[in-house]
Amino acid sequence: MIVATFVASLLVFVVIGALSMRKSQGTTEDYLVAGRDVPAWLTALSSAATNNSGFMFIGLIGFAYRFGVQAVWLQIGWIVGDVVLWAAVHRRVRERSGEVGASSVPTLIAGGRAVAVVAGVLTFAFLGSYAGAQLQAGSAALHSLFGWDMAVGAVLGAVIVVTYCFSGGLRASIWTDAAQALVMLVAMACLLVVALVATGGPAGLVDALAQQDPALVQWVPDDLAFGFGLYLLGFVFGGLGAVGQPHILIRSMAIESPEAITRARRVYFAWYVPFSAAVVLVGLASRVLLPDLTAGVSPDHVAKAAELALPKLSLALLPDALVGVMLAGLFAATMSTADSQILACSAAVTQDIAPRFRERTWVAKVATLAVAVIALLVALFGGRGVFELVLMSWSALGAALGPLVVLRAFGVVVAGPVALAMMAAGLVTVIAWLSAGLSGAIFELLPGMAAPFLVFAVARALSARAVVTRPADPPLA
Repeated sequence: MIVATFVASLLVFVVIGALSMRKSQGTTEDYLVAGRDVPAWLTALSSAATNNSGFMFIGLIGFAYRFGVQAVWLQIGWIVGDVVLWAAVHRRVRERSGEVGASSVPTLIAGGRAVAVVAGVLTFAFLGSYAGAQLQAGSAALHSLFGWDMAVGAVLGAVIVVTYCFSGGLRASIWTDAAQALVMLVAMACLLVVALVATGGPAGLVDALAQQDPALVQWVPDDLAFGFGLYLLGFVFGGLGAVGQPHILIRSMAIESPEAITRARRVYFAWYVPFSAAVVLVGLASRVLLPDLTAGVSPDHVAKAAELALPKLSLALLPDALVGVMLAGLFAATMSTADSQILACSAAVTQDIAPRFRERTWVAKVATLAVAVIALLVALFGGRGVFELVLMSWSALGAALGPLVVLRAFGVVVAGPVALAMMAAGLVTVIAWLSAGLSGAIFELLPGMAAPFLVFAVARALSARAVVTRPADPPLA
């Protein structure tokens, strides 16, 4: 019954993606940005599914399992940052991208050919790893539930994603994302209800956590090097990091009009806020109901062990049919992000790295296949946990591209040398912060995004040439 429900759900997603072919215009713009005519509600659900991926189903639940109620601050900060972006940036991104006909984020921000190429390479490298983390999350769940080899889930996810991406490009991704968002919400709601009943409700859950380990109900971490305020602000910048994620921004670029962003925002947060709360509560309940999940595990593998909390909890609490739905929800979450990232990488290749192919849809599809293979290799051979791999890629892109996107959204195109220096400053700062082990005190995107803005401010003070008042011409072959 579990397998039957799971397979039936996957087939529905494939069929929905294939049906999008009926609206295909056969152009590269249609393949990469869905003709810029996506309805607001579809954009909202697709953005929600894309932003809340294996990171939520696997990584965040594992984080809550390990650190208890402190996971609440991560999601509060993330949501606040996202609110700021939807209020101030997404509409402007739609306006600017429409003005210059940009089909990729690197093209949108480029103040020169070198900027487009470097931004495209960064997109390709980090989104490929990010997509690999999604496939890894799905394969881990199948391995935990069925004992299947880890390669099976990763290959299955990659094949499905490539199938419907080939069918309709971004439009197929958006259509399937909307269906996947509904499955994700229903699956998580079902598990939350059963888990809260099993733990005696919210009060019983808190009492059980305290009895197991008082640190699990300690709201503020000990020994924060820079204080709680900067700790929380770091997570707000984590949410702001969405401004540097091409697979998310491309949805704002594809929506039917700038005015539709307001309608999309309402639907997005109506889905995102309750889903976030449910994920954290399920993570806490899993710690109570599966207390020995990480027992006897070496410190290097504790994170990966904790990330199996969702599939193991589902198997312990739900009837077979609902286990299949939950697994479908988890797999949907991973695919809804992986497909978008793979398409964003395809855009980077054809629009920015090798723009002579910008009008050739078949090249974009070849790039889609190539990126899917790279993501699959990351999933099969990457050693990091999903949570760690996702956050690293998210932070790198948020710091390297995010400040340039913000400036571009407000009408400022940065000159090539300064833009390159900003990208380098953001990336180096993130890597240095992670290497120094400081991300537990302040999430690395706060210093990572501050550094590029500092570079811009200094360059602007030294020379007005740091700012270009018009967007660059589209890259030529």
